[in-house]
Amino acid sequence: MHIELVTIVVDDYDRAIGFFTGVLGFELAEDSPARTNDGRPKRWVVVRPPGGGTGILLARADGDRQAAAVGDQVAGRVGFFLRVADFEAEHARLAGAGVEFVTAPRTEPYGRVAVFLDIAGNRWDLLGPA
Repeated sequence: MHIELVTIVVDDYDRAIGFFTGVLGFELAEDSPARTNDGRPKRWVVVRPPGGGTGILLARADGDRQAAAVGDQVAGRVGFFLRVADFEAEHARLAGAGVEFVTAPRTEPYGRVAVFLDIAGNRWDLLGPA
């Protein structure tokens, strides 16, 4: 058993794909036409970290309730965690690409960590070895 996908609600498919693939370096695993439950067209967009098993379904907000959740998927908490082998190099690369870090890097018992925002404004931990 494993978790196949988690969803991040975004306001625009292409901007989100650009961030996750162009900035974070994820792979675009799928971008296919699909339909909403009531038959309207949408896209099925999945990105994954290179070599990663669990993917992220990028779901365009549909309606006011979902639009209100963009950037606040987990009520302002860090809800996503990206582990990298070389924390310092990845932190520098992401900062250089314009990623907004909302905390400075620090060392915790579980390793190096800094909080950054994704394209929608959700908080992520960038994690690396101590």
